[in-house]
Amino acid sequence: MTTKATTDTPTADDTATGPAATAAADTPESTGSTESTESPQATTDRPADAPHADLVAVLGRPHTATPDELGGKGARLDELTAAGLPVPPAFCLTTGLFDLFLRESGLAAEIRAAEARAEPALTVREAILARDVPEPIARTILAAYEDLGRPRVAVRSSAPREDSAERSFAGQHDTVLDVSGDAALLDAVKVCWASLWSDRAAAYRSGPGPAGSIAVVVQEMVPADVSGVLFTVDPIGGRPNRLVVEACCGLGEGLVSGRVSSDFFVVDDRTLDVVEERVRYKVTKCASLSPGRIGMTKVDAADRDAPCLTRDQLAALARLALDVRDRYGTEQDIEWALRDGTLHLLQARPITTRPRPETSDDARSPYLPQHLKELPDATRHGTLWSRMDIGEIFVGLMSPLGLSFARHYQDHVHGDCAAALGVRDTGDVGLHMGFFQGHVYLNISYTAYLLGQAVPTRDQRHFTRRFVSEEVDLATYENPFGTFPGGMADLLSTTHWLRATGNEMLVMKGRARDMAEARLYEFDRARRLDLTRMGRRELHAELTRYLDYFHDAHVGYMPYYINAFGFYGILTELCAKWLGSAGDNLQNRIKTDMSSLRTVASAQEIWSETQAAKARPRVKEIIEAAPLEEVADKLRADPDGEAFWQSQMEPFLRANGTRGRQEMELTHQRWIDDPSYIFQMIRRYAADGFTADDIMGRSRARQEGDTRAVLKKLPLPQRKTLEGLISMYALCSELRETTRMSMITSIWLVRNVVYEVGRQLVDEGVLHSLDEVAFLDFADVRGYLAGELPAREAFSRPVIEERRRVHEYHNRLPEPPLTFVGEHDCTRAVRPVKEGTRLEGLGSSPGRIVGRARIVEDLVWQADEFQAGEILVTRHTDASWTPLFAIAGGVVTDIGSMLSHSSIVSREFNVPSVVNTKYATQVINTGDMVMVDGDTGVVEVVEG
Repeated sequence: MTTKATTDTPTADDTATGPAATAAADTPESTGSTESTESPQATTDRPADAPHADLVAVLGRPHTATPDELGGKGARLDELTAAGLPVPPAFCLTTGLFDLFLRESGLAAEIRAAEARAEPALTVREAILARDVPEPIARTILAAYEDLGRPRVAVRSSAPREDSAERSFAGQHDTVLDVSGDAALLDAVKVCWASLWSDRAAAYRSGPGPAGSIAVVVQEMVPADVSGVLFTVDPIGGRPNRLVVEACCGLGEGLVSGRVSSDFFVVDDRTLDVVEERVRYKVTKCASLSPGRIGMTKVDAADRDAPCLTRDQLAALARLALDVRDRYGTEQDIEWALRDGTLHLLQARPITTRPRPETSDDARSPYLPQHLKELPDATRHGTLWSRMDIGEIFVGLMSPLGLSFARHYQDHVHGDCAAALGVRDTGDVGLHMGFFQGHVYLNISYTAYLLGQAVPTRDQRHFTRRFVSEEVDLATYENPFGTFPGGMADLLSTTHWLRATGNEMLVMKGRARDMAEARLYEFDRARRLDLTRMGRRELHAELTRYLDYFHDAHVGYMPYYINAFGFYGILTELCAKWLGSAGDNLQNRIKTDMSSLRTVASAQEIWSETQAAKARPRVKEIIEAAPLEEVADKLRADPDGEAFWQSQMEPFLRANGTRGRQEMELTHQRWIDDPSYIFQMIRRYAADGFTADDIMGRSRARQEGDTRAVLKKLPLPQRKTLEGLISMYALCSELRETTRMSMITSIWLVRNVVYEVGRQLVDEGVLHSLDEVAFLDFADVRGYLAGELPAREAFSRPVIEERRRVHEYHNRLPEPPLTFVGEHDCTRAVRPVKEGTRLEGLGSSPGRIVGRARIVEDLVWQADEFQAGEILVTRHTDASWTPLFAIAGGVVTDIGSMLSHSSIVSREFNVPSVVNTKYATQVINTGDMVMVDGDTGVVEVVEG
């Protein structure tokens, strides 16, 4: 099993960071009373006395410390422990001990002077971290640690105003997790003390000035099997009598950072019955990798599709939450952990934000609020919305950053894309697209209305039926926008379209060639730049350059995409008309040799990389033995590995490196940013000994033979017509794939600048971590770089937290439909097929196969698990999944259409495929024996 580790991650109320993590990692693991390496200030002859014992409070026991001296977190945990609630044992180093540390270390006067001079907070932090803890204070801390039993602990900051009813101060101060040993404990305490002067804490307490004081809680670490949060009121929907629970495998840090999948439960607070449940497939969890080092690892296979919590455990958790709510008389945000079947309460704080109901019109419609106010009711309720076939770059739930970047595309690019198709009147670009539950939808009604100006789509049915899933019956559908005006407007539009289309036929090859050259130039230029050395003005210039390129790449790409789409549609209609039953699914075989397409060629190129690695024993050893996240560095550090990197990896990454999943989503790394997936596939291809024929079009000769045999039966005029259509489809498809890399690269370029801005915001303390870049708005990033607002105003903490909450709420909801008319109720539960034994979807690649299912939720983490011949079952795919198709026995997806990525690539590899099953990932389990019929669209579990 491959384990992927990360650096320390933040909890819901703290940021895990600091040198103590490193110190702890170098300290022998301690469980119970095992001795550890001592720091210089803590001698091996540990004293039994505690000179300042009155400045340390054992939580839950009698002591003289006031709530302010314990800090908000410490005071709350003290109350909960004293009440008999299941809180892990802890002690608190009061603000008095911290103040004593400042005086005895000589820092108090220095800090007062630094604050008077308004020196950067970093100066104060560095001064604290550089000081040794005075020996009497160190003895006091270590004596309390000894009394606790010297377990592995979490060391958490506790400022006086934390976790109050007014402000939570969540994430403003530091924590160090899984600390083991005396030296690491003392270092961790200093990290927490120093975090009082973090930039983010200063900003949250309203700017410069005296920082006050801070306490530190040292609490026994719970190596949780399951953990999560519970809200005693729906934090977004505001529904009454609802306890909302999110649970994940492992530590809660993975849930807070958004790196792991979680289960979602809603419990009725009157009956303790579970009234809603969404169990997700869970691949990774956050856990302790070594003392002081928290990172990601895999969830055991048996636990991946099982609920994190049983009904009894949920009821026990609900009773615990109600007890806490009753004690404080206000709604609570509760952190909890489950270890060996025992619940532990880690924290409880008042909910400081008012729930925002999600039942208004703007929550049920993709239209933006301003359009909801302006459009007639008949238009609002009659609009056809779809997220089918709008490019894999938009597939799936998107982050707030991704959605805002999609809006930039809509406002600044999409209209010019329509113009590039020969559409004279591009209308109101604000109506072209919509946004619903974190997904991007195309306004099919308005787009069909505008495309009525083009001769091939004068009949709107040619367009709309390509974007409609079985949820919508086109027989009863009427376009609320009507048809495009006739008369002179129609004549002008037709003339304009004919002129534009004729010109496109003349320039399409040359433009594709120019775009390919420009892509390599921009890619190479970006590789040479060091964005980390650029200030705001320089980054603004780079972003402006990249957005211009982004615009041109998309506008240049769109005609190839639409023309390939159009020729395919005509081909489908004529096959059905002229070939009858013999034409069933034949249009999927009547395709030119697609080996030149980048999405398919990437699989062959990874196979070539595999052969090159196998020819170099040292390279093969590094790739197979090193942790995935270390493979690239270890290759570059080895002479043979460096030679392989330069001769093989660099050309591959230049050609394919800007690929990634859900490519319009700026938060996702590309292959060049994280080549882990490439190394996973090299391992996979090497282990199973695939040949080039296995990887590329395993039955291409048979497909081509079928095509020739069928075409020969047609009369000459019909055969020539189909051959001409095939030729044009082949040309447009090839040019589409060539220029698609330009489009993808332009997004990667923009991403680079956005994440450099994010890194600088983390350094300034505006963001807690790079994970929070996902909750920025792209327009705010542009405005900030343009100098319109200072960082703290452009990226306000309350707005970031609100976006996080809404995104998490959308993530809990069932997948919205591919297409719907008017509005959709986001609270309506989606029920899987009974028994889960048979599913009916869309047969998108012919053939019938029986094989073992493999649910794949996370491509990078699970590529090494996938076995040749297994049935790939997932929600949706995009170009980054193609290398896996080369070894799959069949493909089944929750969403998709005949022209989705999974369908096209399945047909290319001659792999039976069924898409748009809606529930496959919910009702099929890894290891089930599954029959996939790509002709009828049926998927059936034939053996559990």
